[in-house]
Amino acid sequence: MDKVVHFEIPVDNPARAKKFYEKTFGWKVDEVPGMPYWMATTVDVDKQTRMPKEPGAINGGFFKRQGGERPVVIIDVKSVDAYLKKVQAAGGRVTLPKQTVGDMGFYARFVDTEGNEVGLWETIKK
Repeated sequence: MDKVVHFEIPVDNPARAKKFYEKTFGWKVDEVPGMPYWMATTVDVDKQTRMPKEPGAINGGFFKRQGGERPVVIIDVKSVDAYLKKVQAAGGRVTLPKQTVGDMGFYARFVDTEGNEVGLWETIKK
């Protein structure tokens, strides 16, 4: 079974969102150098794998809202390419083709048959 491993929340004002989530939930929010993206840490992570230490917990991120984006969940899969094919075969539509995210992994997005945008994540094996 493929698991939800990350979430993304669109924000209009990153500084305001950072203050809100840190004050309200105790999350740690840090800007990613060189990217218009802020990591939202909701649970401690293993320093080597960057994965949550607590089973079932996930971390996420904020990105600057461009239009009508909504929060997105990201599902961890063995192959983004294979799952994009499965998504299309099942009636979904690719909205963001596979792209590399630093040395961490590959990311893509699709819209399901109900109009929901969902992300796919494939970790680069080291």
